[in-house]
Amino acid sequence: MVHSSVLGFPRMGKLRDLKKATEAYWADKLSKDELLAEGKRLRLEHWKIQKDAGVDIIPSNDFAYYDQVLDHIQMFNAIPERYSKHGLSTLDEYFAMGRGHQKDGIDVPSLEMVKWFDSNYHYVKPTLQDNQTFKLSDDPKPVRHFLEAKEAGIATRPVLLGPVSFLHLGKADRGQNVDPISLLDKLLPVYEQLLKELKKAGAETVQIDEPVLVFDLPTKIRDAFKPAYEKLTALQGTEGPQLVLATYFGDIVHNFDVVDSALKGVHALHVDLVRNPEQLDKVIEHMGEKQILSVGVVDGRNIWKNNLKKSIEVVESAVQKLGKDRVIVATSSSLLHTPHTLESEQKLDSDVKDWFAFATEKVREVAIIAKAVTEGPASVESELEANAKSLQARATSKRTNNPEVKKRQEGVTKEMHERQSGFPTRYDQQKQHLKLPLFPTTTIGSFPQTKDIRISRNKFTKGEITADEYEKFIEKEIRDVIAIQDELELDVYVHGEPERNDVVQYFGERMDGYVFTTHAWVQSYGSRCVRPPIVVGDISRPAPMTVKESKYAASVSKKPMKGMLTGPITCLRWSFPRDDVHQSVQAQQLALALRDEVVDLEAAGIYVIQVDEPALREGLPLRAGAEREKYLSWAVDSFKLSTAGVKDSTQIHSHFCYSEFQDFFHAIAALDADVLSIENSKSDAKLLKVFIDEAYPRHIGPGVYDIHSPRVPS
Repeated sequence: MVHSSVLGFPRMGKLRDLKKATEAYWADKLSKDELLAEGKRLRLEHWKIQKDAGVDIIPSNDFAYYDQVLDHIQMFNAIPERYSKHGLSTLDEYFAMGRGHQKDGIDVPSLEMVKWFDSNYHYVKPTLQDNQTFKLSDDPKPVRHFLEAKEAGIATRPVLLGPVSFLHLGKADRGQNVDPISLLDKLLPVYEQLLKELKKAGAETVQIDEPVLVFDLPTKIRDAFKPAYEKLTALQGTEGPQLVLATYFGDIVHNFDVVDSALKGVHALHVDLVRNPEQLDKVIEHMGEKQILSVGVVDGRNIWKNNLKKSIEVVESAVQKLGKDRVIVATSSSLLHTPHTLESEQKLDSDVKDWFAFATEKVREVAIIAKAVTEGPASVESELEANAKSLQARATSKRTNNPEVKKRQEGVTKEMHERQSGFPTRYDQQKQHLKLPLFPTTTIGSFPQTKDIRISRNKFTKGEITADEYEKFIEKEIRDVIAIQDELELDVYVHGEPERNDVVQYFGERMDGYVFTTHAWVQSYGSRCVRPPIVVGDISRPAPMTVKESKYAASVSKKPMKGMLTGPITCLRWSFPRDDVHQSVQAQQLALALRDEVVDLEAAGIYVIQVDEPALREGLPLRAGAEREKYLSWAVDSFKLSTAGVKDSTQIHSHFCYSEFQDFFHAIAALDADVLSIENSKSDAKLLKVFIDEAYPRHIGPGVYDIHSPRVPS
């Protein structure tokens, strides 16, 4: 029998229940016991969804109140003293590491937060000491959640982040010199103890994630797998559960020597066949004699309905070589990166809605594929027929193809990607035109979306106020934001973006080729959720998107006003992109739409224009080489195409946050932005140092306030 499995399920709940509860706890409107009770309710609800869908192997310990890596930091007592010394409750200490704490005389910033591989999810970085020790918490969460599910009559497979990945994704703390991987011998006994406790609780298998295996790894990291897994696999079946080692977001072909030397002893191996389907045959060749293969054929990162016929064929090809008892059908990765359920979407056109599958629908797809392979396609005939009909309808839809957009793309020339002059000439003209002082100050752009703003937008959406009334409200908000900047004596102003609902959705709603949801929220970090637009067809801009508000702001400002746009790569990466057209094609379509907007802003008297690309880093292929350079080439071209249509005297800014771009700095420089603003509040100035070391030739804006923390720095 071919079993089905899910690597992880979204945490937030159908209506962002966890976000609401967590933020109520932070605001002292919900007690600790009430927050914990809400977490338990959500866990049970999510386990039941998967069980009712027919999934055989259901994950536990995939739930976190803030971040799964932060859970491990606390569980292993890898807590820097600046958090542990204050006597905070376990829960408040946890949140202090995630978001900072400034209360009752305690003032600590959060730990560093960075992107999880090439996703828009952010994890908290393990931050380690020279004299680091590890100790398993008294009531380890994986055991507690396993028993919780067991008590509800649901057998689960606990999920852990593996020891090599935990250390490799960490860093030495400020003023420390420890190489994280050198701590492996100290960390392994804690994993051994945890596995023994899980076995004692009744866990038969444990999913242990080692996603760093998709990276090009240094020799010392590759070498760490052998001693780690010799110890952990030695426990299998006797003192510990069977281990299912999971990789995702890439292939592991380049690390087969690690698989051969260190991982043939694990009970099962999971690989991502959505991202890299071509690795299947090679992986099978390198498997142990009785090792089970978990094939990730249902996409954990996008919202398109699975091609069931194709997935069944992939699974059957594995079964032919290994047998049914040695193959598991699975999601490609955790479903953390997908919305909760399509059932909540009542406003989507029915024809388009039929193209999608969110987390709840994806777990059903996993079960259908497993049943088809086990019992034969006839056992799911109606499901396969409906699936084929949906795929055909999408492929032939007029919403997908726009000949005018394709024609414009054919007319793009090399010259359209270049500014009129080099930076020295541009800067001379900008100095004369903008008359900025040395060390000019600005903000990144958006001011808080206040309760009044949300209420007014909601009233306008429902038709309870007129367009004229809403416009007057927005203009008042803009004037208030300008007054604040007058008081602070900033040099380049922003209008605060009160009219915008999201950095990507706002633009997507004003372009053809997108559709939007009402409840398709996805966790970005902590309690922060985003509702990515969905690219369903060719993209174009029918009319100006931001000019009216920016022009008004400039008319009531005594300082230069900065136009604010989201760049083509970020619009693409923070949407759910099409899977039937290469992303470079979609990025160029977005660039052309934004180019028109940039030119229109300049014509309206906006001479500082910021085109944000915080997602440039997350789109980078995880391994160095030809694919990475290809991506950087079309990504940089997209940015330049969007910004190069202005005069030399107009200053182009861009913004990056929470990105480690040391390994592709040449591409950052190639963007040719006049000013780059970067995150500098969490990263100990290490990003700033890169600009110094690389002798960056243009202007830089280090961001010194952490906008993700309520803490006010000195």
